[in-house]
Amino acid sequence: MKRAAVVVSLAAIGAALALGGFYLGRAVDGSVPMHDGRPAAASAAESVRKVLYWHDPMVPGRRFDKPGKSPFMDMQLVPVYADEAADVGVRIGATVQQNLGVRTVVAKMADVSSSFDAVGAVQFDDRLNVAVQTRVAGYVERLLVRAPMSTVQKGQPLATIFAPDWLGPVNELLALKRAGAAPELIAAARDRLKAMSIPETLVRHSEEAGTAQARFTLDAPASGVVAELGVREGVAVASGTTLFRIAGLERVWAVVEVPEVQAAHLARGQKVSATLQSDAAQVFNGELKEILPQVSADTRTLQARFEVDNRSGKLVPGMLLRLRIAGASASRLVVPVEAVIRTGARAVVIVRRQGGAFEPREVKLGVDLGNEVEVLDGVRPGEEVVASGQFLIDSEANLKSSLGTMNAAPGVSAESAASMASAPVAAPKSAVAATTYRAEGTIESIDADSITLSHGPVPALKWPGMTMGFSKPDPHAFADVKPGDKVRIEFRQGGPMEWELVSVRSIGGAP
Repeated sequence: MKRAAVVVSLAAIGAALALGGFYLGRAVDGSVPMHDGRPAAASAAESVRKVLYWHDPMVPGRRFDKPGKSPFMDMQLVPVYADEAADVGVRIGATVQQNLGVRTVVAKMADVSSSFDAVGAVQFDDRLNVAVQTRVAGYVERLLVRAPMSTVQKGQPLATIFAPDWLGPVNELLALKRAGAAPELIAAARDRLKAMSIPETLVRHSEEAGTAQARFTLDAPASGVVAELGVREGVAVASGTTLFRIAGLERVWAVVEVPEVQAAHLARGQKVSATLQSDAAQVFNGELKEILPQVSADTRTLQARFEVDNRSGKLVPGMLLRLRIAGASASRLVVPVEAVIRTGARAVVIVRRQGGAFEPREVKLGVDLGNEVEVLDGVRPGEEVVASGQFLIDSEANLKSSLGTMNAAPGVSAESAASMASAPVAAPKSAVAATTYRAEGTIESIDADSITLSHGPVPALKWPGMTMGFSKPDPHAFADVKPGDKVRIEFRQGGPMEWELVSVRSIGGAP
């Protein structure tokens, strides 16, 4: 008996030592006690947080009253806590942010000008045009400039005119002088010659020669090019006939078609820097002189007329100039263009809130400034917006939002959910009443939760033809169509992919 007692005692001591070594080893290697397959500390922390329901993240709208395996996917249901449900943002761990390449920038106020580029065509400055006429009937005896667009200098002879109607008045003056007439009569005769626009040089030559002269030369009154040649040598001309029209080239016009939306940034007196379209090294200075008060109904543009210095003579009509139109400087709230998600119907940015959560916000955009865009509403100065990886965050936010807006009852058990999985999901009343749009196209592919179509234009949304994906209201919807079918669709805004199908009908077939 004593020997048996000793054996039992030794066995008890060994068991105690083994148990103590086991716990000592767990303490040394840093292992954490587990509870229900999860760390005991985590389980205790979660027990403090209130669980609203369990759900499968891959199947929005289905809620369960206890944990278990998802009837839809090969995964465990995930708890949704009260503090998470109340949070409209999306929380992403630092490691995940790094893996996704999430980069944020600060929305800031910046002094920017409303400058923009435009292309204008060079034209003659009509204010420099000069008409050369004859004020007496006669004949063009000799034409010294014979071709349009010829360059002329001020004072250069253009043509010789013979005016027989001037012979009588000039001979009368000469006769009075030879007869020694009173000075008053000679002065009156001279005044008559001036009234008939007889040149002083012609009268002086007649007095020097002693015989009446009726041939005179028309000289260029200004430098430029002969934009219009109205006569030929030997023809008869009447009084007031325009023989030449000379266009000056010291200054030219650059006429620009300005979009209607940018017309508000134009003001007379704005300075402009112009470069040749064919040679950017040649720079010219100009100024906005006129904004023509008419908008083209076809292009929705108006014409702005810029005066450009051309004393070098390098600009000729028809050339193209690239103009940098300087606008007034103003302080604007700007974010990078890459930070804005444009869906066609709205613009969204992802804002990083205090605490690390990300929140999608709809914003109202202003002027596009190249790499940056003005934000008129939706973001405050100093807030961080996501400039890279925002599409994934926006998708997660849409998924989380859909979980909160589906009308599924929370009291559903995992066992009864299998029978509900095949039932169509009822859309909210607000979604049914939402505006719907129609289009026609061809089905490219069909997935469990979406259909990809190549559809034509949607005028109501100002969409061109494109290929895009649409959400299905449930996985079993539209089972009678297949890839390659030409269909007529009706859709509305909503669903995980922004746009959700309401109906899909084969063109020419039964609905």
